[in-house]
Amino acid sequence: MIQPLMYESHSHTPLCKHADGWPDEYALVAEKRGLKGLIVTCHNPMPNGFSASVRMAEDEFESYIELVSRTREQFLGRVDVRLGLEADYFEGMEDYLEQQLQSADFNFVLGSVHPQISEWRERYWQDDLLEVQRTYFHLLAKTAETKLFDSISHPDLIKNFTSSSWDPEKIMPDICRSLDRIAQTGVAMELNTSGVNKTISEMNPMPTMLEEIAKRGIPITLGSDAHVPDRVADGYETGLHLLEESGFSHVSYFLDRQRHELLIEDALKSLIASE
Repeated sequence: MIQPLMYESHSHTPLCKHADGWPDEYALVAEKRGLKGLIVTCHNPMPNGFSASVRMAEDEFESYIELVSRTREQFLGRVDVRLGLEADYFEGMEDYLEQQLQSADFNFVLGSVHPQISEWRERYWQDDLLEVQRTYFHLLAKTAETKLFDSISHPDLIKNFTSSSWDPEKIMPDICRSLDRIAQTGVAMELNTSGVNKTISEMNPMPTMLEEIAKRGIPITLGSDAHVPDRVADGYETGLHLLEESGFSHVSYFLDRQRHELLIEDALKSLIASE
């Protein structure tokens, strides 16, 4: 019998107002896919109505924690369900985030920069889209430098909102400067398989960026960013092969905010093909 090894490390709940299906439904898919566990990482609450339409409200935070705890109890011995969070990094809100992340026993915290939300656009957007991209990658590095997060999610997301001017060769020097800074922090980065469903249809980050991440020895996590149960572990086999091609031999996951590594070849063998 094949031993389950992998976790779905990026999944959501209806509390974020743009996902369907409750954690028990996601856990059932994780079980069918031969995963060891499911880390629920719904979008964190933010103060004063900050992008309120795409995240749980502050008064729903305890309900979220209880929801994951109940699901963990329900699936004991079957799927290792863990409490995580996808938390936005936004300059000036570091103290709020630090207090929030200390308020519960999170297993894994993804740090995100979401350039599509109105608050980000109001502060950082301009007509020169190359400068917008440069700002985004600078903020990715700042996200890691806070040391508040375990891994940086979908780390070239900006390409989907500036696709008309996306030129990987032109932005690569800025990407590399950002990665140099991130490498100094010890923070991991994510390969997000949902990128194939975005405007630029490729996993986040693009292969050339993945290769630069590998060159710097930055750990990599894998997540599907599932907003519906059927997307749990979606694209994992393709993603793991892409990691190998990019120079990685291991994939990482976090429990109790501590990083663990798996050989990619072992991770591949452990998965059950989706029907």
